[in-house]
Amino acid sequence: MKTKLIAIALIIAAGSLSSCKKFLELQPYGQPSELNNLTDAQAMQAVYSLFYWQYREGTLGRGFMWFENCSDNFVTGRTQAEAQNIKNFLDEGSSSRDVRDNWPQMYQTINYSNNLIRSAPNATKLSNRVRNSVLAHAYFMRGFSYLWLAPWYGDNGPNGGIPIVTENTPIDEIDVPRPTSVLENYDMIIEDLQKAADLLPWFDELPQAEWGLMHKTAAWSLMARAALYAAQYDPSYYEKVIEYTDRVISSGKHGLVPRYADVFEIENNWSPEYIMSATSTEIDGSKLPGVIFQNGGFGIYNTWGYFQPTVELWKAFEEGDTRRKATIGFPGDTLQFVGNQLIWAVNPSSVSSPTAMTIVKYLAPFRPAEAVGNTVNPNSDNGTTDLNIPIVRYSDVLLMKAEALIWLGRNGDEPLNKVRVRAGLDPITNATKEDLKRERRCEFVLEFGVFRHLDLVRWGDAQAAYAKPLHGYKVNLSGSTVSSLEEIVVWPARNFNPSVHHVFPIPNNEISKSVNLKQNLGY
Repeated sequence: MKTKLIAIALIIAAGSLSSCKKFLELQPYGQPSELNNLTDAQAMQAVYSLFYWQYREGTLGRGFMWFENCSDNFVTGRTQAEAQNIKNFLDEGSSSRDVRDNWPQMYQTINYSNNLIRSAPNATKLSNRVRNSVLAHAYFMRGFSYLWLAPWYGDNGPNGGIPIVTENTPIDEIDVPRPTSVLENYDMIIEDLQKAADLLPWFDELPQAEWGLMHKTAAWSLMARAALYAAQYDPSYYEKVIEYTDRVISSGKHGLVPRYADVFEIENNWSPEYIMSATSTEIDGSKLPGVIFQNGGFGIYNTWGYFQPTVELWKAFEEGDTRRKATIGFPGDTLQFVGNQLIWAVNPSSVSSPTAMTIVKYLAPFRPAEAVGNTVNPNSDNGTTDLNIPIVRYSDVLLMKAEALIWLGRNGDEPLNKVRVRAGLDPITNATKEDLKRERRCEFVLEFGVFRHLDLVRWGDAQAAYAKPLHGYKVNLSGSTVSSLEEIVVWPARNFNPSVHHVFPIPNNEISKSVNLKQNLGY
């Protein structure tokens, strides 16, 4: 599956397509609807093309991680005016930084999906298996695309949801107004994903060449995520979260990798914990691993140095929590980077991170001396790796269920403690909301889809959290050892207005192209 996805993405990017050129062109509203003229193999290429968004820097390179950078987990690791504006909730940032690419890319995917949904039922020349796969993936990716956007831009208040365009929307009416509530988006997402799940196989029924295509538990998991985000406006959706997570759990198809650190090893790309990931290789895929580590990579490999962890994140981990060391590089830690042994913030002593810490959970592909060209892209301006980047893991399913139970006044200990015990922690009794919040924070640092910022907003905690400055460390050395650490302020307190900043501004380019699309209030 990875090879096929990458090959098709490169063909599309080059504009050099075969006889399927018309079908594979990824233009906003111009995809064809003549599935019946394609062979099974050509129709499956149309399915693979739905995943083109994975190879865009503005979606899975940095993308919405700029919005996650607003959270109390991170500060911008380099001087970057647009990123600073985003972190301070100023419109200028998200209108100019590559976060703006998400909106057009996802609506492009939505419209591509709509054309497949419209044409698949009449594609009688295709085998039932391929026709069902086309239809299933079109529903899945339409639901996924709306879910990728809705939490950032829609609400149940003054702004409403994000525009709903379906297979029944005439092309000359595609500039539709926003729905009155984002709950309309979440209901549609759940409906689309249910239709997808009805047609999709289990993951273990996919041939290995198709690993990376979707399957039943991926659809159910994202249904749970949509319901979780909807529950901030209507708590009755927590019952749906429990229903959908129970489907995944009772399927018996998934489990936790025994050691947390091993989740992020290449050999576990398709482990039982896998539910949905961005498939990546040293040729193309998610650039996130190359975005995070030391700016310039100490002259060894040109990593970019964004999204550096704060003292606040470091202190959120309990003592004995194995996730902390697997996630954060701390002054004095020994790291392997392209065959070089580094002692973080000691040798070399100068690091670009303003907090003197860095994220190491995606560092595995960079460890070997022969990494470049094998597990890491030989082009350091496109720092992709052989490590798949998670979008949904089984631990996410467990903690979504735990949250729903706790918020409904029930006991969420069983699913929550499975995650805690894997992290080397003792189980707890009668877990509270604060317990759940800490588990989500420590389990999903810098993972797509499970964003700390969205959690703080939907829990009503963002204003208080962001009213506090963020901290890092000043490292004092004695020879080649750390003699002391001095806690310092690295980002001042911010003014988060929950009536405005609970959503971000829709990219100005999209507003200017539309008559009906209205900007979120306050921007």
